Amino acid sequence: MANSASKASNFPKLVSAGADAVIVYLGEGISVSVNQQVLAAVKAVEEQLSDVVLDLVPSYNSLMVYYDVLRTDEPEIRERLRKTLSDLTSDDQELTGKHHRIPVYYDESVGPDLARIAETNNCSVDDVIKAHTEQTYRVYAMGFAPGFAYLGEVNEKIRTPRLDNPRKRITAGSVAIAESQTAVYPSSSPGGWNIIGRTSTQLYDPSSGTISPLNVGDEVEFYSVSKEQFVDDGGDTETLS
Repeated sequence: MANSASKASNFPKLVSAGADAVIVYLGEGISVSVNQQVLAAVKAVEEQLSDVVLDLVPSYNSLMVYYDVLRTDEPEIRERLRKTLSDLTSDDQELTGKHHRIPVYYDESVGPDLARIAETNNCSVDDVIKAHTEQTYRVYAMGFAPGFAYLGEVNEKIRTPRLDNPRKRITAGSVAIAESQTAVYPSSSPGGWNIIGRTSTQLYDPSSGTISPLNVGDEVEFYSVSKEQFVDDGGDTETLS
């Protein structure tokens, strides 16, 4: 207990991130409770420091704070952040995001790593699909590409390491697994995650006015659809090697 208390006392931790940014660490690892604290911090900082903050980027256990160097400096922003975070209560952390249901066509034609994941984990392809669809995932972070949401956590039965040799091109809409996380590639790009299927849902549309319908703190549920439904919904059947 003493060790846990000691770890907790180390947070929040503020670290310089260049000439115009500070990273606020609120915990370690992948944790719903810590991620809730991050969301609470976002809300509080938006309310209390809007006069000097330019942008906020929440992640698993941290919050990147970009500030206006013409209106404040690092010592002042650090002091204001500490004050704002110290005023947070447990009620501030009861934040809920949106719930999204995403259809997926699970098949080796669009999910070339599906059979290998099953073999690696000593189960069937149907078992992989069942394990992937029976979980509700939390959006813990956004990046590395616009609209790319890191979702966790994947059932231990199907957790699989990243590919040793990343693919040069992965089709937009590809649903993937890497270790304890799952994600959808919102646009065509290189990538090293294990591809298990594809969705017709568009998760990156700059013309819509928002980068993605997903935000940190949201929940995502995947469900299986037939090839016919996938195609009817506008899904791309391009084979991924």
